Amino acid sequence: MNKKIWILTLFPEYFKPLLECGISGQAFRGERSESVKFEINFVNIRDYSTTKYRSVDDSPFGGGPGMVMRADILRDALIKGVVDAGAYNGLDKLHVIYTSPRGRVWNNKVAREFGTEVLSHPEKDIVFICGRYEGVDERFLLKYVNEFYSVGDFVLTGGELAVMTMLDSAVRFVPGILGNKLSSEYDSFEDGMIEYPQYTKPQEFEGMPVPEVLLSGHHKKIEEWQKEQKKLMTQKLRPDLLPK
Repeated sequence: MNKKIWILTLFPEYFKPLLECGISGQAFRGERSESVKFEINFVNIRDYSTTKYRSVDDSPFGGGPGMVMRADILRDALIKGVVDAGAYNGLDKLHVIYTSPRGRVWNNKVAREFGTEVLSHPEKDIVFICGRYEGVDERFLLKYVNEFYSVGDFVLTGGELAVMTMLDSAVRFVPGILGNKLSSEYDSFEDGMIEYPQYTKPQEFEGMPVPEVLLSGHHKKIEEWQKEQKKLMTQKLRPDLLPK
């Protein structure tokens, strides 16, 4: 299956590390999974500006600080840069996403759903809109955006980092991406707690030895220790994750 991902942005260069480094880079270059092959396409929003200085924003009606990205320029970037360039018959085969504080909060559960239900299925290709400045003209969002996501209760200078966070965390759940399919099942947040401590060589480091149970070879005792450590670590470091 080939899955196209379109990213509308003012800064395509932001995404270079995502495509060149680590597991996510291999995945989006089509080197990790035989079942899903990704194709990443960038559309520079500024290419669709009609102004002398290639601006894509203007001051908000009603006043206020900052600038707002124009609906007409974003529409042209979407229609000409994606629909026409990708030879789609309209928007029916595209799922358009905008990262915004108004969106569904991104967490491990949502990342898993996105990876298994959106990235892994051929029904629709994906379009990400990377906002900038004070935001995007509401009329564009109402007319063209299908879904909103928020990566947390904080403000970024642009949507690029949010989109990279979503893609990097979700692609791990696409079948065939991780070498060991159990890896994601033992990660933090999978059962509502953070992961247990990990150890490797040397067996002693600056006076701190590896816990004896991990050297015992007793798999049941090791599993019990790991479960207990997850509870203790979560209570100590992330008590907010535990039921009130």
